[in-house]
Amino acid sequence: MHEGKQNGGKRMEGPEGQPPRLLEQMRDSLRVRHYSLRTEEAYLDWTRRFILFHDKRHPKEIDAAEVQAFLTHLAVERNVSPSTQNQAKAALLYLYRDVLHFDLPWLSEVIQAKRNARLPVVLTQSEVRTLLGQMDGVMGLVARLLYGTGLRLMEGLRLRVKDIDFERLEIVVRDGKGGKDRVTMLPESLVAPLRTHLQRVQALHEQDLAEGLGQVRLPDALAVKSPAASRAWGWQWVFPSIQISADPRSGIMRRHHLHAESVQKAVRMAGRAGELVKPVTPHVLRHSFATHLLQSGHDIRTLQELLGHKEVETTMIYTHVLNRGGKGVPSPLDQI
Repeated sequence: MHEGKQNGGKRMEGPEGQPPRLLEQMRDSLRVRHYSLRTEEAYLDWTRRFILFHDKRHPKEIDAAEVQAFLTHLAVERNVSPSTQNQAKAALLYLYRDVLHFDLPWLSEVIQAKRNARLPVVLTQSEVRTLLGQMDGVMGLVARLLYGTGLRLMEGLRLRVKDIDFERLEIVVRDGKGGKDRVTMLPESLVAPLRTHLQRVQALHEQDLAEGLGQVRLPDALAVKSPAASRAWGWQWVFPSIQISADPRSGIMRRHHLHAESVQKAVRMAGRAGELVKPVTPHVLRHSFATHLLQSGHDIRTLQELLGHKEVETTMIYTHVLNRGGKGVPSPLDQI
């Protein structure tokens, strides 16, 4: 997917010491600004598609109308969602503004796709019970954690051992969406299963250390200031992968956290096994967490903090889910 070659995560220069190619420059720029690996991959992919769409012309030669033509192509011919179209636009904005350093007065001409408000899929408590009843082992523990805390999938998978406070029954979410930290609850029913799980994870970590491994990826600042922390128990992933693999940026062999697609697949299969009619994803568990808390009488501001929403308007969507029928108004048919 990436243009150019990497060696241990380091940028490679072009032939005879020539400057790095465009996508390599973009990758370097994204890493300097500490963008996530998923964002890096998405932005590079959209830029590559944009260049191919315009017959491999350099973006410096492409004007606003041609940028709009690409985004229109995505919406009309590829039928992508508004959020996907806007992600493509964000990638191109980054390319022109932060990589090519272009002044872009014409960007106001590029239309932003309008996202239609949609009610989230929410499971009833009975449906959640059915879903979780079809899951066991580590995947079952992850699913219970997502429903019991309202964490986003990647927030759950990126939990470190030190972020779980069993005494205070709290979980600290580090660098959540928008780069913010927050605190959410740790369900009492998960204390014993999580302790047992972490005992197995610690044994695995000690085995890795004995084999000369056991490093974990650290936040960039800490990696420079205290590289030895990468082997400390507190910094290890709560849900490590069963496999050792090369870090996609540094090339270091280490144990990453569980892959998001593995959890998504496990949840989908559990939904089918439980014969649930509604489409089920890990994020549906977050929606269900929020709705069930509102149903039990908790206020919207508390829910906003637990979910990590920047604006309360985002959280308000769950009040619409709670409405019965036409905003709680009984149908006249039921009065006959």
